Amino acid sequence: MRLENKREVQSSVKDERLIEMRRDQMIKGAVSLFKQKGFHRTTTREIAKASGFSIGTLYEYIRTKEDVLYLVCDRIYDEVRVRLHDMELDGGTLQSLSRGIAHYFKVVDSMQDEVLVMYQEAKSLSKDALPYVLKKELEMTKMFETLIQKCVDEGELVMEQDEIHLLAQNIFVQGQMWAFRRWALRKYNIDQYTDRQTELLLKGVRGYQAAVNKGE
Repeated sequence: MRLENKREVQSSVKDERLIEMRRDQMIKGAVSLFKQKGFHRTTTREIAKASGFSIGTLYEYIRTKEDVLYLVCDRIYDEVRVRLHDMELDGGTLQSLSRGIAHYFKVVDSMQDEVLVMYQEAKSLSKDALPYVLKKELEMTKMFETLIQKCVDEGELVMEQDEIHLLAQNIFVQGQMWAFRRWALRKYNIDQYTDRQTELLLKGVRGYQAAVNKGE
């Protein structure tokens, strides 16, 4: 996949430290608003108020409301990716895969609002920003492909490359589901949800492999 360049969000302020601080305030305010109202129904004036400064100050750090959405998505993906780097990627056992799934689900649990906004609003990004942001998601999914591939290499699983890719995508979406389907999952806490989903995912893989072997 061709690497996409990070989109530059222009600012009239030259102090990088101040830019980072103000944009951090802006992102926190915008996440809350986007969750409640959605991107399109939220105004820049509301974002400025939620951020703790005037509309004039807001426009010193961004040019359009779409810039705010880009900053929000970029920050969320970065935060999730940084937290996922703590995963054990070279275990090669089903236990290490299960630990990786649990680690990811816990990250989603701790960032439910952010993940919900990311899931719902990323589609509203501009055409020049969307490929860069989506590339970050594919990089995170690649971590699970690595975990699964290690299991295949160690003989714990028997899977083709396209199956590894699909299983990694399934894991990633099941984690996101804890955020965007939380209303339907109230009977579970995060540990129960993780255990059930991991069991279903691995049972599905084993069942599929058994069916393939039987067909042979």
